Amino acid sequence: MAIRPLVRASAALQDVPVGIREPTAVVKPTETGPTRNHWPWIVAGAAFLTLVGAAGFRSVPGVLMDSLQREFGWGRGTIGFAVSINLVLYGCFAPFAAALMERFGIRRVAGVALLAIALGSGAAVFVSQAWQLVMLWGVVVGLGSGSIALSFAALITGRWFLHRSGLVIGVLTAGSSTGQLIFLPVLSRLNEHVGWRTAALTAAGAALVAMVMAIVGIRNRPGDIGALPYGAPSGYVAPTVSSPQGSLQRALAVLARCARRPAFWLLAAAFSICGMSTNGLIQTHFVPAAHDHGMPPTTAASLLAVVGIFDIAGTIASGFFSDRIDARILLVIYYTLRGLSLYALPKLLGPTAEPTTWIFIIFYGLDWVATVPPTIALCRQHFGADAPVAFGWVFASHQIGAAVAATGAGIIRDRTGDYELAWLLAGSLCIAAAVMSILVGRARGRVPAFA
Repeated sequence: MAIRPLVRASAALQDVPVGIREPTAVVKPTETGPTRNHWPWIVAGAAFLTLVGAAGFRSVPGVLMDSLQREFGWGRGTIGFAVSINLVLYGCFAPFAAALMERFGIRRVAGVALLAIALGSGAAVFVSQAWQLVMLWGVVVGLGSGSIALSFAALITGRWFLHRSGLVIGVLTAGSSTGQLIFLPVLSRLNEHVGWRTAALTAAGAALVAMVMAIVGIRNRPGDIGALPYGAPSGYVAPTVSSPQGSLQRALAVLARCARRPAFWLLAAAFSICGMSTNGLIQTHFVPAAHDHGMPPTTAASLLAVVGIFDIAGTIASGFFSDRIDARILLVIYYTLRGLSLYALPKLLGPTAEPTTWIFIIFYGLDWVATVPPTIALCRQHFGADAPVAFGWVFASHQIGAAVAATGAGIIRDRTGDYELAWLLAGSLCIAAAVMSILVGRARGRVPAFA
């Protein structure tokens, strides 16, 4: 059964508590009319560039791990712990950030978040002890990046696109991968030829540029500027926001409702494994793991950047398919193939990038965050108007899984001398995630946008 688009006109992602029907307001089309309504694409473009700039820091930990180890003598488990704190906060703050954006506006929250990322990354050049790295990389940057996590992309898409929503969420999700593509080789070369502090400052500068883009290009709602969501007919009636709930209460109330649904726990468990096998394991440890096999760090970083190239294509394609194919089937395919590729990885790493290594990189890139559009689609099917915050909680599980892998893989490397056990464990968990995905039942009937 083909799934319906991620967001429908009657299901704009708003802050609406269950049991309350919101008043509506007619949004007048702009002078150019709905057929020439460019604002949704302007906002989507600004959001994409914001995510690209914010991704600068996501490339930092893996690239700088060896340099920090040499300078301070910290083990990879210690550095991985700082990354784990970042990943946990990145995920666990996402549902609260979604509620904050609904209450205070997307642009304001995104601007403050990007400033926090810039301060945390820039101030890291002064660290001398591990706890300082944990506070800056872990806490400050974690809270900032968590505020513009994937729920940011879901909220932008839900408010501004009634059609092509799956495609747009795929493009926005690929923004972080595009940032990885841009920043990984640059930061790696800066780290190698100038020093790790210059690389950290470069990531801070990118976050500041992204902050400017967010402030200039993003608008909170179409109605604020007399525009229409993409695909809305003339005279479209948009829901208005009049929620008595605060951000904390809203996030916790959604969690309480979703926790009663088996679909929520299956999606959360599968998505936690997604985080383990991507952000936690490959993004954090691929470069040092390849270096263990004699590959120069710059070469390994360039390979990881190629993952970003194919990730863009894979995520956009996944968004396209999510509008047409059962999301559960897509997730089964994605997780199964990812698990098989991780089983093969220990035999593929070496001093140089062999053809088999390139096959892994290309495939893993296509599969990297292809899981996001179908997961959002399933949240929309099962949780209706709660979908943005519900996905925030599902995404929190993704980052908790990533945090476990970031520290766990580092400990495995410190104790066994290589990462082979980490690759094999992650591959087995991906197969389990495929089983969980097919167990997610179909939504019973149409989930209303407003109860």
